[in-house]
Amino acid sequence: MSKTQAGPDENMTSHDIAQLIAKTADEKKADDITILDMRKIAGFTDYFVICHGTSDIQVKAISDAIEDELLKHRIKYWHREGYTNRQWILLDYIDVVCHIFNKTQREFYNLEKLWADAGKENFGS
Repeated sequence: MSKTQAGPDENMTSHDIAQLIAKTADEKKADDITILDMRKIAGFTDYFVICHGTSDIQVKAISDAIEDELLKHRIKYWHREGYTNRQWILLDYIDVVCHIFNKTQREFYNLEKLWADAGKENFGS
């Protein structure tokens, strides 16, 4: 999967989208932004972008900012979960899956450890 199936912007690769998600999360002061390269270990997506916020309000703000920024590029999520409770919001863009946690949930689920065989790229200021 090298191009997103979620939108018509043909010039953006899945890595470009992962980078855009990470950049947008960083602009909303998300913590510990990580991009996992899933291409060699999972057939369902190219990248995970994982980050967390310090409150449910910030988790929602990060999610909203990512949705808004990707819509500017005509990319709409295919599926969204967790938006109501704001403990773990998942935005599925097919080739890129974004996980926005609160800190406690991120530590509990520890996706980076679960998917330790993935290539890891830290992102942030």
